[in-house]
Amino acid sequence: LALGLILGPFGFEVASLDPMGAAPFLERISELAVIISLFTAGLKLRVRIGDPQWKLAVRLAFVSMAVTVGLIALFGFYALSLPLGAAVLLGAVLAPTDPVLASDVQMAHPGDRDRLRLGLTGEAGLNDGTAFPFVMLGLGLLGLHEIGPWGWRWFAVDVVWAIAGGLGIGLVCGHAVGKLLVLLRDRHEETVARDEFISLGLIAFSYGAAILLKSYGFLAVFAAGLALRHVELRANERIREQTGEKMRTVLHTNEQFERMLEVALVLLLGAMLSPSYADTASIALAGVLFLIVRPVAVWIGTRGVEATGEEKTLLAWFGIRGIGSLYYLMYALEHGVPGDIGRTLVSLVLCVMTISILVHGVSVTPIMNYYERRKKTAK
Repeated sequence: LALGLILGPFGFEVASLDPMGAAPFLERISELAVIISLFTAGLKLRVRIGDPQWKLAVRLAFVSMAVTVGLIALFGFYALSLPLGAAVLLGAVLAPTDPVLASDVQMAHPGDRDRLRLGLTGEAGLNDGTAFPFVMLGLGLLGLHEIGPWGWRWFAVDVVWAIAGGLGIGLVCGHAVGKLLVLLRDRHEETVARDEFISLGLIAFSYGAAILLKSYGFLAVFAAGLALRHVELRANERIREQTGEKMRTVLHTNEQFERMLEVALVLLLGAMLSPSYADTASIALAGVLFLIVRPVAVWIGTRGVEATGEEKTLLAWFGIRGIGSLYYLMYALEHGVPGDIGRTLVSLVLCVMTISILVHGVSVTPIMNYYERRKKTAK
């Protein structure tokens, strides 16, 4: 980030990047980073589908997500004087926690059963897809997407079908590929030499199939990684051991891709930042989001869910915003958001992303180290 700032408008202006003009490029590269990160998050989760441990992640990804969108939209409409559609769009762009930059607070390894890490990993995997209906609603309110009378088309297609279809397509694709790999190793005693390329093929196929069928590719990719890992869990012991070793290799490779794209995008973020973005409205929005909206949304979303006060406090703090928000912002710009509104959204979102990278990035290591020490002491 610092290097990008030095090269960009804050520094020598030798590599400055106009986010409005570069929206198509930024949309594609951030999209790639998010889908690789989501697949990686799915591979990390070895908790069986239907396990009660999923309840926390699901509540955060659906209930807390909706609350966050609503509260940010209210702030945007009343405090920032944005049109209703732009306010909803701002809420949708900033609501999802980031699966790329949040990797340090996610599950440390596939066998990790920590409730906090599992909740954050599952939330980041799911809410990059559950934010999409609100993005489409914001675009619809701006007249840039068909939502139907009283929003019926939006609810039927963009909410019900796109979410269910994305998850279903991903689960089917991941299960099918996983079963094929197990069959090759179990019945035919064959192995695939390049499982990393198999995983990239699965990412591309599940994502493409979901987009082709008008559902959410982000959810499909996450579900594909989840299903692939679950096939391993159901295999016999010998195959499970072999497949588990292969999955660790795949996971390590995907994490390397994820890190490289993360570095590139944060560098580009620094090169996009302009001194004009650090205005009172953007800083106020960041403060409201991190200190009021996220804690309130977590409190509402986790009511009745088994979690300690300390875990809920950390869930409230680690609402990291990053590459996912950049993707949604560029997606909205590419779908025709008017220039003045687009520039306002760019200023607000990029400033919030930068503040999140700084405050969460600096705090994550000491806080998580403290949390791990507390867990060991409690045992």
